Amino acid sequence: MGLSPCKQINKTSIGFSQNIHMKRTIIASLLLIIACKEEKKEIKTEVKPQQTEEKVVLNNETNEAEDAKKWLEKSIVDYFKSDIGSEEKNMQKITTKEYFEYKTDAMNVDLDVDGGLTEKEFQDKWKSKFDISKAGVGAGFLIAAQDWDKIEVGSCDLELSSKDEYLFNVVLTDKTFKAEYPSVIKVVKENGSFLIADVWQ
Repeated sequence: MGLSPCKQINKTSIGFSQNIHMKRTIIASLLLIIACKEEKKEIKTEVKPQQTEEKVVLNNETNEAEDAKKWLEKSIVDYFKSDIGSEEKNMQKITTKEYFEYKTDAMNVDLDVDGGLTEKEFQDKWKSKFDISKAGVGAGFLIAAQDWDKIEVGSCDLELSSKDEYLFNVVLTDKTFKAEYPSVIKVVKENGSFLIADVWQ
């Protein structure tokens, strides 16, 4: 026994409307998936430049520290190669103005020289700006010895770095006198140039 034409049409229209409903659901689902993928792509592209910037900053800091190290090693060797008569002038070229004045005062403590200070006067003048216990009072610039032959940089290792400031553990050697001079040297970058800002002896 067959179905009446009305019932057949009814079944067909139900199947057709279900088909349309199914197609709409599939299209809506596809649109949602595409929208989510686009959102993820946007998030990914936003993250990448930030990571690249961080790497560039880290590389720049590493390069700067390496440049500061090379400058320090060369400056030390050049300083000790220079004529004894021009030591003060050469020291002035590679140090900050403030450190030059501080170290000059430290070398001249209790000496009968123009502008020489007593130890107490030296402490009162500089204790707020430098660690005066590491000034190397009475000792020379970079090494404690009065006499040397050939000063070389035995080691120069970066201990700390921040923006335009670098702290190096340095050991200077003099093979002739079988001497080693350990110190911590602070290098700063001022107006595009590296300078020694402190030496802990």
